Amino acid sequence: MADKVAVVQKPPVMLDRSATVALVVKTIAEVAKEGAALAVFPEAYVPGYPAWVWRLQPGRDGTLNNELHTRLRENAVNIARSDLKPISDAAMKHKITVALGIHEVDSEFSGTTLYNSVVIIGPDGALLNVHRKLMPTNPERMVWGFGDARGLRVVETPVGRIGCLICWENYMPLSRYALYAQNMEILLAPTWDCGEEWIATMKHIAKEGGCWVVGTGTALQGKDLPANFPERKRVVDDEDWLCDGDAVIVRPFGKIAAGPLRREKGVLYGEIEREAAARSRRSLDVAGHYSRPDIFRLEVDRAARPPVDFKG
Repeated sequence: MADKVAVVQKPPVMLDRSATVALVVKTIAEVAKEGAALAVFPEAYVPGYPAWVWRLQPGRDGTLNNELHTRLRENAVNIARSDLKPISDAAMKHKITVALGIHEVDSEFSGTTLYNSVVIIGPDGALLNVHRKLMPTNPERMVWGFGDARGLRVVETPVGRIGCLICWENYMPLSRYALYAQNMEILLAPTWDCGEEWIATMKHIAKEGGCWVVGTGTALQGKDLPANFPERKRVVDDEDWLCDGDAVIVRPFGKIAAGPLRREKGVLYGEIEREAAARSRRSLDVAGHYSRPDIFRLEVDRAARPPVDFKG
């Protein structure tokens, strides 16, 4: 039996958490009406990927960078404050599993540091997993802290066993293997990357892991940034494509099932049959009969990494 999947690459309302959460809720209702059992949103979708870090210089553009980061922090998601409740309620109302990229603010310790996170919300509204990006890429390190392995987990959902790696985490072989070894049937790869090389990576992972792969970036042009975006014309031109999107669904063993959806600000639909993952591993199961645990060993430390441990 196949389940319908909705891969979203609509632009968010940049630097506006409330408006973007409302857009997510509206999109969940839209895709559920089309029969989707799983909705996948891009990397850092709430309140939008910080594309300016690739266009501004830390020193020369320091004042603008500071202003943008302040706006970003003010609109980041505080999970403990129930910022995700409207989305959890929508998932429960429409009985749909939701994967959503967010800027997560650390409310437990510093109250300031941001993480690039993906949350998985079940069709009962429960928060199934929070995965923080382990390694921000290049200038992203000016925005996000390093995540730990607490969220490097595969979770059971009605559409299959889901794991998630964010953008270039998918180029980390040991991270992939850690998920393969948890009987992952569907890998979600929310991203800011796109193009032929990225799609080739999605196909490679589907073959290597014997799993479905769902990739999506935000299809975004300069004109999609709101008028109140600080010094907007200094950062982008209206017709610039900041990201092409390229939403794609790849079958286990590497054939494209749907997409890529390129430079279209919409939703890609496709179907996933979870049993296809197990069938594809008959000849290649890298965490099973094709492994050599007598020679190779991987150890994953899932312990939390708090900055302080209070006693008493």
